[in-house]
Amino acid sequence: MSTIKTEVRDGVCWLRLNRPERRNAWTAECGAAMTEALLRAEADPETRCVVVTGEGGAFCAGVDLRDGFERTPDGAPDLKGMHRRHFVPTILGLRTLPLPVITAVNGPAVGFGASLAMAGDFLVMAESATLRLAFVSLGLNPDSGGTHLLPRAVGRQRATEIAMLGEPVTAAKAVDWGIAHRAVPDACLEDAVAELAGRLAAGPTKAYAAIKRAFNSGEHPSLTEQLELEGELVHALATTADFQEGVGAFLERRPARFTGA
Repeated sequence: MSTIKTEVRDGVCWLRLNRPERRNAWTAECGAAMTEALLRAEADPETRCVVVTGEGGAFCAGVDLRDGFERTPDGAPDLKGMHRRHFVPTILGLRTLPLPVITAVNGPAVGFGASLAMAGDFLVMAESATLRLAFVSLGLNPDSGGTHLLPRAVGRQRATEIAMLGEPVTAAKAVDWGIAHRAVPDACLEDAVAELAGRLAAGPTKAYAAIKRAFNSGEHPSLTEQLELEGELVHALATTADFQEGVGAFLERRPARFTGA
C-alpha cells in the first residue's frame, strides 16, 4: 500500500498521506513517495493545483519515532542526514513547485506535520484540527522549515510561544494569528478546499509560479539556508541527555523529566 495516495481530477492533484493507522506519521518511505508525487505533478500538463491532506482523523502526527533513527558511523542518531534526506526535499518541493499548493489540515498536525502544513501556499483547517510544534517535548528545535515559516507568519513573540511551550494551536487561533488561510467546519473541509483548488486551477498558473518565486527570493535568510541550520541544530541536540529522555518518555507514554543536560 502506497504511503501517499494520488488522485487527479478537474486539474487538481490530491495527495493524501496514507498511514491512518499511525496517524499519518512520517517515514523515509513517505518522504520518497511525496517527492516523487510532486515531481509527477509538476510534469503533468493536466495538473494546475496540488492539495496535500491526510487520510483518517489526522493530518500528520510528525515523524514516526517507533521506526527508530538512522545512525552515523559512530552510532549517534543521524538527525541531520535524516532531515536532509527525508524531510527537506518535501518542504522545498512544496515551496518551489510552480503550482499553487493547498494544505488541507483535517486533524492534528504535529511536529513535522505542522511544518508540512505551513509549507503550503494556502493552509485550510478543519475547525477541530490543531497545529503543534511538539519538537520541544523531545528536547529538539523545530525543523523542516518551521523556524523559517512560523516567525514570518506570526512574529517572533508568538512564534517563541508556540515553539517553546509546545502547546496546540487551534484552527481559530491559527487563522487569527495569520498561520492559516481559513478554518471551516470539519464536514465541509474537502468541499471548501475543492472550491478553492478549482478556482486556482482555473487561474493563471504561470503568474502563480512567478509570485511564489518572487516571494521565495525575497525571504532572508533563504529557506534553503534555514533548513541547513535546522539540520545542524537538531543533529547536535541528538547527543543530549534531554533528547534521549524526550524520546524515551514519548515511547513509554509518560511525562519527560528534562535536566538541561
